[in-house]
Amino acid sequence: MSVVRGYLVPHRPQPLLAPHLNPGYTDLRRAMEQVAAEIAALDVDLLLLYSTRWVSILGHQVQADPNPVWTHVDEEFHELGTIPYSFRMDPEFAEAYAQAARARGLHCRTVATHGFPIDTGTIMALSLLNPGNRLPASVVSCNMYADRAETLVLGKAAGDALKATGKRAVAVSITALSNRMFTEIIDPAQDRISSAKDDEWNRKLLEFLGEGRLEDVSQLARSFTSQANADSKCKAIWWLASLMGQHNRYEGEVLSYQPLYGTGAAVVRLVPSLKAAKDQEFDEDDTEFFHGDRGVLQSATPSAGAYASAPAEAAPVTPVAPVASRSPVAPVTPVAPAAPAAAPPASSVKVNTAQAPKPVGAYPHARREGEWLFLSGVGPRQPGTDAIPGGPVWDADGKPLPYDVEAQTRAVIKNVQVILEASGATLKDIVDCQVYLIDMRRDFPTFNKVYAELLGPSGATRTTVEVRALPTPIAVELKVVARLKA
Repeated sequence: MSVVRGYLVPHRPQPLLAPHLNPGYTDLRRAMEQVAAEIAALDVDLLLLYSTRWVSILGHQVQADPNPVWTHVDEEFHELGTIPYSFRMDPEFAEAYAQAARARGLHCRTVATHGFPIDTGTIMALSLLNPGNRLPASVVSCNMYADRAETLVLGKAAGDALKATGKRAVAVSITALSNRMFTEIIDPAQDRISSAKDDEWNRKLLEFLGEGRLEDVSQLARSFTSQANADSKCKAIWWLASLMGQHNRYEGEVLSYQPLYGTGAAVVRLVPSLKAAKDQEFDEDDTEFFHGDRGVLQSATPSAGAYASAPAEAAPVTPVAPVASRSPVAPVTPVAPAAPAAAPPASSVKVNTAQAPKPVGAYPHARREGEWLFLSGVGPRQPGTDAIPGGPVWDADGKPLPYDVEAQTRAVIKNVQVILEASGATLKDIVDCQVYLIDMRRDFPTFNKVYAELLGPSGATRTTVEVRALPTPIAVELKVVARLKA
């Protein structure tokens, strides 16, 4: 394996500069020192880092100065003091990484300028995980405008570079979880996660990571971002999953989870395994090559040796001019391939969630197209068990049974709510609802009462029809359309 182990670590400076100010900071420091000991025992050639605190705007940058030396002061926590640093980087790998990224259609260049600033996250990670610079390192920037497709391609390019150079690496994502930081000075001893909701979402993601479900967390990133203001939309998770392998075949362990000035900070270990933890819960699209801000979800299978030059499917790469204040960078050679095939919109996403009943056919729970969200028909069955609240409407022989349509209606709306939330929406975002009842005369008054109570405030348009039967022994099914907020 090119990547023998992956870690998530936090990026704020307290565990490095002031672990004594809060027991949680001390525990994060302990966990990172434990990781350092684990890395020291591994037979690897490189520490490969992605830091959400190194922000770029024009494409991506890779640190190529073999020995960056400077003194850093964190931009938020000046009072914690200065951080002198001297690191050992791998310029050969940096060039290979930048070349691999360009071959996959990304704008990417190396940076090798004396005094070029290194971010707090990278400084903390290298200081605590790689004391004495035992291993060379490579760090890539986090483009603030990149979305899932571009970040996946960046991770795959890192894998290409590892294969091309024959190096074995430990991958480190430097990131917060929830990222609502306190906006006023607090007593560090009173630090806490800024909201109970953020804490709940952090713990759910960490539960999945502890089970080795890295790809499930990658697929949940959009929902997590909308609910808990995730650090950089969980780009560090996307990068890590793409680099290590987009699956759930990992042994995971959460070594520490603590608040860091209101945000969620965690140290997590992921070791590749032959055993899958669980199946994917979501179905976000994948991509191999980046085609720009439009059509970014087009996938293509690279041919052998695709690392060395862009494949025929890749879009032309525009040269990036070097910035005057940095060392000159060789321009990227444009590629002149055939025009790419039409690709689906970047916002076309299928959504499935284990928190709702499993579909009974070949369809997702929902599909997002731009700002619109379309749900498949949703019934009252319970996730996991398929039990029907209020009882089934017929038995195994097809004979009618008594049932409670109010219980079924409440369960249907609850399932709709769960799917909406997994897609980044709420019940209030519903704009149209189609209702299917198997017995209009018997069930409509009760259904209408519950609907008015739970969905009436949405103001959605509605059509109610009677059908002879539904695919499972249920009395009511809803199909809704929602509009996602900008």
